[in-house]
Amino acid sequence: MKNIVLLGYRCTGKSSVGIKIAERFHMDFFDTDHLIVEQSHMSIRELVNKGGWSLFRKKERDVIRKIAAIVGSVIATGGGAFEDPENSERLKRNSLFIWLHADAETVIQRMESDQGSIDQRPSLSTDDLHTEVINTMGKREPVYRRIADFTIDTSIKSIESIVDEICTFIENSNEKD
Repeated sequence: MKNIVLLGYRCTGKSSVGIKIAERFHMDFFDTDHLIVEQSHMSIRELVNKGGWSLFRKKERDVIRKIAAIVGSVIATGGGAFEDPENSERLKRNSLFIWLHADAETVIQRMESDQGSIDQRPSLSTDDLHTEVINTMGKREPVYRRIADFTIDTSIKSIESIVDEICTFIENSNEKD
């Protein structure tokens, strides 16, 4: 079975959905952000404070290089992972890309209600949260759209219904292979 790579903006459900998909298909689950934190022994905020977003993106590229060689896993990627085309090229060889997206207001509500997310992840810009989310989503969405094999809106669906839809897509994809 191919890898299942979940991509999308922050707080769209990649980790929550990824864990459930991995359980359903009896696959390993990897979260690139968690791997970066584990390997660097620093939170994302600490890492960015130490060396800027460029240091974080370098660590992210290293992690993706390693997990791209693993086959049959579910991988939740950071929201900006695919700003680096090398990451998508490495993963696309043996993966299905699933884009989880939500409208900006939903993302902002989720971010504001998840204090851990705010504490652990620094802003991407000096803009207020609303402006940052709108601008960053606008910048990333064309990339997500271009590389996605399947897209699902997570704004109002339950995790279980999202997982069901993705699993149906994956099962249908496997039948075609």
